[in-house]
Amino acid sequence: MAGGIGSRFWPMSTPQCPKQFIDVLGCGRSLLQLTADRFKGLCMPENTWVVTSAAYADLVAKQLPDLPQGHILTEPCRRNTAPCIAYASWRIKALNPKANIVVTPADHVVMNVDEFRRVLASSLAFTAENDAILTLGMKPTRPETGYGYIQADLSEPSARNREIFRVDSFREKPDLATAEKYVRQNYYLWNSGIFLFRVSTIVNALRIYQPDIARIFEDLLPVYGTADERDAIDTMFPSCPNISIDYAVMEKAEEIFVFPADFGWSDLGTWGSLLEQGTPDANGNVCIGQNINMYESSNCIVHTTGEHKVVVQGLDGYIVAEHNGALLVCKLSEEQRLCKM
Repeated sequence: MAGGIGSRFWPMSTPQCPKQFIDVLGCGRSLLQLTADRFKGLCMPENTWVVTSAAYADLVAKQLPDLPQGHILTEPCRRNTAPCIAYASWRIKALNPKANIVVTPADHVVMNVDEFRRVLASSLAFTAENDAILTLGMKPTRPETGYGYIQADLSEPSARNREIFRVDSFREKPDLATAEKYVRQNYYLWNSGIFLFRVSTIVNALRIYQPDIARIFEDLLPVYGTADERDAIDTMFPSCPNISIDYAVMEKAEEIFVFPADFGWSDLGTWGSLLEQGTPDANGNVCIGQNINMYESSNCIVHTTGEHKVVVQGLDGYIVAEHNGALLVCKLSEEQRLCKM
């Protein structure tokens, strides 16, 4: 899923080039490319599909040149994750009714790729044998108010995989006091937004819980893979409700399981989250770029990959970010307010 506007990383990200298409980590690869990279050995390029905004189709094609023609599915408008997943699922079903699917956002970061691949391989084996929906739950490391949570029943693992458990409930983003309680109670996990299921499982779930969405994409089966697909999607997609897959299916379905995992995951929603994922110096600063010099500064994130030399002195808890002649200097505590301006 690569259609979000992802503008929180200004000045690097813009509505014309949101965060999934930029090199946030300073490693020479965009978040979208890193997402594709970590599926190597799990999913061949010919089995990879990207759903994105029509405005970003060229960016996807440029950054993922190995994608087969026709595997970039474009949305004419934003309708949240349920219609996005429905479109991809019916499109894949038209080719392979027995497909086993992983759905992942394109703008997350994973630090331990080997563990990610181990978890995914085990999870795919589980969904291949079970008519169930599986989600990955991240073991929380702090009381985070920016993530949804999964309440897991850890009392008894699945008989088919001892690392997988049933989901009791999905919880919305909490306030700080509630998040602190969740961390103390070790059966709450961060909701990663990564889902696995057989295509038949998700299609049937959408038919039951979201029949209006299901009807739209079922009716389009004759045009998938033809020259008429784009026009048909442009006509019908806007009639889909604006609803997340969590509300549409996950909170209603009965056979929902979770794999509690720990592979250095973050959804990189803010500059502050990048500070938490980076490698800090002795003063807690994370610097991404060449020739950055920090003096009497602590707990800062400095992202200046386009500058030859950067000197920062006397700052505590600040963001310093530059891109294409635009400069951001602000307190980390003020990021969410200022980056919306």
